[in-house]
Amino acid sequence: MAEPSGVRAVLLAGGEGRRMGPLGAGRLKPLVPYGGVCRLIDFSLANARASGLGEVLLLSQYEERQLMDDLHRVWNRADGFRVHFGPYDDAYRSAGDALPRELPERTWPAERGTADALIRKAGHVFGGDREQVLVLHADHVYRFDYRPLIREHRASGAALTIAYQRIERRWVHLFGMVRFNRAGRLTEFVEKPAEPTSDLVFAAFCVFDAAVLHRYLEKLDGTDWQHDISRDVIPAMLAGGEDIRGHEVVGHWEDIGTVERYHRAHLMLAAGGPRAALPVERMPRTVRPRVDRGWVADSLGVVASLVPADLVNEGRVEHSVLFPGVRVGEGARVRRSVLLPGATVSPGQDIDSAVVLENGHVQRVEDTAAVTEGTRT
Repeated sequence: MAEPSGVRAVLLAGGEGRRMGPLGAGRLKPLVPYGGVCRLIDFSLANARASGLGEVLLLSQYEERQLMDDLHRVWNRADGFRVHFGPYDDAYRSAGDALPRELPERTWPAERGTADALIRKAGHVFGGDREQVLVLHADHVYRFDYRPLIREHRASGAALTIAYQRIERRWVHLFGMVRFNRAGRLTEFVEKPAEPTSDLVFAAFCVFDAAVLHRYLEKLDGTDWQHDISRDVIPAMLAGGEDIRGHEVVGHWEDIGTVERYHRAHLMLAAGGPRAALPVERMPRTVRPRVDRGWVADSLGVVASLVPADLVNEGRVEHSVLFPGVRVGEGARVRRSVLLPGATVSPGQDIDSAVVLENGHVQRVEDTAAVTEGTRT
């Protein structure tokens, strides 16, 4: 399929990861390591590049400089795809492969929510030949070609097309619930409903008609709103009678919001989950993993785990995911755990159901038995 023209792809990447405890402390949530090979933000960027989009506009909300420096080093090295940094982009382009010494002084207030990020940088989002705005988030694990979604949106003439997925109703309260009528139009959108009446949930990416989105953002700006797309913009459009359609997401989609969900998602990978979804092709700073199983794996002290080629293991690793640079000491045992880059397990140490940070801190995770709780496949 050809590259979708007239589309401005924007990536909403904010947050401190405070709900993830020590795992999120001192790091940006979009840069939390995932799957042994990448970071959370890399999924949406890999999807955009694979969908033929030549550029994604970063709309960050927290520690912009740190995030932009990282993405410039990792993603802006090759031709054909670029992360655009809005008012800071000229400084990064001028720096080439290096990083800019200084950035233009910030002249706008800190964003208060996802929709506010769109307002404050509207000059980089709207205008020109941009007919649609594709909105992505930086903390979801999935692989998806956005081109059929965009094509379907254009064909329908809708003001908005949202991606959705069907899940067990008992987990709907964790997400944005949606309902559609027989004609395929959205009739209900409730963020984290106490009593769900549908088994369909918003998959947190969507494509707007650019002019309609701009109009609603201007309408909401200055009012008593929560500055959020799910809580404000989509409900306002629904109440305004706009034509909103749905596009079903088939396959694995995971919202990583807490350390429990992070841990469970990795246990699924170790158990033979959707490894093909990992965007390893764009991770120059990490080592591609190998999967060790069966009697050969057992002879190496590794059973049913996802481990890097540079693993130094003198103990036993079971049902776990390990990042590059990990060292497991003599007689140590690691079970149902995630070990971040460079983590070291001391000789004789016994780790079960935990996330081991780069500095060796062991973050225990409760309720590990329900590996698939709240996940979508």
